[in-house]
Amino acid sequence: MLYNALKLLHLLSIIVWVGGMVFAHFFLRPAAQQLEPPLRVALMHGVLQRFLAAVGIAVVLALTSGLAMIGMVSMGGGFSMPADWNFMSGLGLLMMAIYGYIYLALLSRLDNAVAQADWPAGAQALARIRSWVSMNLLLGMAIIVVVLLW
Repeated sequence: MLYNALKLLHLLSIIVWVGGMVFAHFFLRPAAQQLEPPLRVALMHGVLQRFLAAVGIAVVLALTSGLAMIGMVSMGGGFSMPADWNFMSGLGLLMMAIYGYIYLALLSRLDNAVAQADWPAGAQALARIRSWVSMNLLLGMAIIVVVLLW
């Protein structure tokens, strides 16, 4: 029962993270492109602050639930982690590192640009964030495909 609860928590955290990236990248951003730069940058800034905070929680939940599941399965000894778990773990850690860079470095650039009403700098920060989110989205989708089809 505990293992199933951990797996559900793990999956729900991934849904928030990857699903949020899909929504932002394919639906929110194109719609926001119709707005004037001050409104667009301010809107995306507000959305990203909230989304990245939620992803921070999702990252902690995904990591702790994943480690707990690995620990539970490996307790009997003689455990060799399956290849798809290794793939998921490796790319998941890379995704977490990219998230950390977005949150700790790129979001602060956007924060500063919005605070100073420097809309060109804000647009540059958003473009950098978008490129890294795109990379994380590709990695997340690769994990999902491999784990489901392996």
